[in-house]
Amino acid sequence: MTNPVIENIRRSLGRTTQTPLSPRPGIYPSRPVEGIDSEIEAFMAEVKKLSGVGQRLVPAEIDAELKALVDGQNIRKATVWETPHLRQLGVAEILNSLGVELVPPNADKHEMASCDLGVTEADFLLPETGTLVLTSSTEKPRGVSLLPRVHLAIVRPEMLRADMHQVFAEAKDHHYLVFITGPSRTADIELTVTLGVHGPKNLYVWMVQ
Repeated sequence: MTNPVIENIRRSLGRTTQTPLSPRPGIYPSRPVEGIDSEIEAFMAEVKKLSGVGQRLVPAEIDAELKALVDGQNIRKATVWETPHLRQLGVAEILNSLGVELVPPNADKHEMASCDLGVTEADFLLPETGTLVLTSSTEKPRGVSLLPRVHLAIVRPEMLRADMHQVFAEAKDHHYLVFITGPSRTADIELTVTLGVHGPKNLYVWMVQ
């Protein structure tokens, strides 16, 4: 089934399904291993420029960092994607041990909105803009990243992508994508920016290696 959003983008660019996708000059879809570290640093730097909190961790540090986040943000209720990697890291179990009430990720939207924390992964990462791209499915409902006041994305280097062309090419079978570039921002008529009016006020991105 054709994705209408992608079709509209193709038409606006004068492309068809047969047009080959090529990266912009200087950016390559096949990333050399020796370039990964610099791209991670570039991605994390962009996250911080956008008022997010980005850091690099190893799995053994997740427990202590979750405790610090729960204490620092006064987290009392949370919801977590039910993905294999988050289960492997024991995120839900750690939060439960810290006394945090867990809400199923497919709960009613009003109950989801009452959560202090939503924990997700990401499907794609764009280093140049610090953007996270999330697909949506039964185990990865979009409300987890949109409704709680704090969003924590636990990501991995293999999610890095060259550019939007590569993301759209890989996501062509998905009918819904969430693009997250920093915490939720809203500006009034005088262009005064306020964080968290229509989405999470705080964004944490943990790159786990």
